[in-house]
Amino acid sequence: MKKRKLINWLCLSGIVAVIFYLLHDIVGAANYPGYDWIHDPVSYLTAIGAHSEYIANAFVTGYKIFACLCCVLACIIIKNQKQKSLRLGVYLFTVMNFISAIGYAFVPLHYNSNDNATIQLYVHNGIITPIVVLLSIVSLIMIAVGAFKQKQKKFGALALAALACMFIGSVFAWNVAEVGIFERFSLYSAVIFTGILGLYCFKIKA
Repeated sequence: MKKRKLINWLCLSGIVAVIFYLLHDIVGAANYPGYDWIHDPVSYLTAIGAHSEYIANAFVTGYKIFACLCCVLACIIIKNQKQKSLRLGVYLFTVMNFISAIGYAFVPLHYNSNDNATIQLYVHNGIITPIVVLLSIVSLIMIAVGAFKQKQKKFGALALAALACMFIGSVFAWNVAEVGIFERFSLYSAVIFTGILGLYCFKIKA
């Protein structure tokens, strides 16, 4: 068995990030009276003034720390890969995670929709979200292309699967009553792929 370096083991922080995000969803919903995961967006759980704000944000903070750590380590490991598209894809995926972590923290939504200042709501939904979605799509496409070129078909297929789930979520999330379900398609695709990226880099020789 190939000997793993410390950096390889630390890449498993991506798996820890997935666990933290899942806990934010489960524990947050349990502390949000009347929350309906089928119809209510995930962002409600961390909204300012929500009953679940502090507990959900605690888990989200853990998720952000471990997700960004995983992506930074992935960038270090991936630099030795031959395919430029694969490397650039991972770099863009990392940028997306940092923009998401920092951007949404600075412009959170409010529990009471009347308290959502027009400019804040615009920045949250009209600027940060499109940037995050665009970077996610481009990065996953580049990762898939690079992975297939390197004959890493499973990794490439997982990137395409994440992209498909993200597309489904983005298209249907705000056009159907079941917002909660389809929004999770989009959000969890990026979250889970972070864990997949961590596992992928765990196996690569650093």
